[in-house]
Amino acid sequence: MSEELRLRILSAIVLGILVLAATWFGGVYFALLAAVIALLVHYEWTRITGARTLDPEAFWSGWAAMALIAFDILAEQGMDAWNEYLWMAVAFLVLYSLIRAKNRWNPAGVVYAGLTGVSLAEIRGDGFTGFIAMIFIFAVVWGTDIAAYFTGRAIGGKKLAPSISPGKTWSGAIGGAIAAVICGSIVVLSYMKNVSLWIILLALVLSVLSQVGDLFESFMKRRYKVKDSSHLIPGHGGVMDRIDGLVFACSGAFILKMLLSSWNHGAGTFILGAVSQ
Repeated sequence: MSEELRLRILSAIVLGILVLAATWFGGVYFALLAAVIALLVHYEWTRITGARTLDPEAFWSGWAAMALIAFDILAEQGMDAWNEYLWMAVAFLVLYSLIRAKNRWNPAGVVYAGLTGVSLAEIRGDGFTGFIAMIFIFAVVWGTDIAAYFTGRAIGGKKLAPSISPGKTWSGAIGGAIAAVICGSIVVLSYMKNVSLWIILLALVLSVLSQVGDLFESFMKRRYKVKDSSHLIPGHGGVMDRIDGLVFACSGAFILKMLLSSWNHGAGTFILGAVSQ
């Protein structure tokens, strides 16, 4: 085993333990994890785009907005009276950044990173259902990622998006989606008596979103000609490199909840209801 592979495995184990422990305990522990992830993702986004030197006004207004978002995630308990004003300030900063930005990708980073942190925190919530919902999303995203890699290598075939990520294939995408349904169903069966069609459809949708998120990050790196989003994780690159699929999957689940909050059965009760805690 090479030193690089050993480092990748060790980093993955340590990170996996930390993430699962925070997910299990929930509350302030997971809120802290969500806030840190959001801030690190925004840091890497601005690093990729070179915002600090090329677009300083958008850079600093973006960081001000992210600071408010992180504060909201951490102080969600007991600050409802201030929530409206805080998000008005975030909207103002994003709008200011959008108007003053030399590169529109820089204010977009606030949305990308901020929505990630908020979605993670809201999905997990404080109850056990939120824990299961978060584990369900982890299982779908990780199952998609692992199965897509090995299925694509074993079967090969037509490329999924050769101009963005030449290594990805349609066979890998399909294999990843199948694995997502299986992994998600196993998690659901630990909590419910059966797996409904809604759960299967939800797992498929989140798997597709996860793969779109992976492609999106590949597009960003290719656009700005960088290999890794950063070098924060030994042997793995950056946080964005590791959670690109999770960003779109958890954000998609949160948006589904917002749009379909009146859906009171099947997947609606399981995942959308969990976000309501």
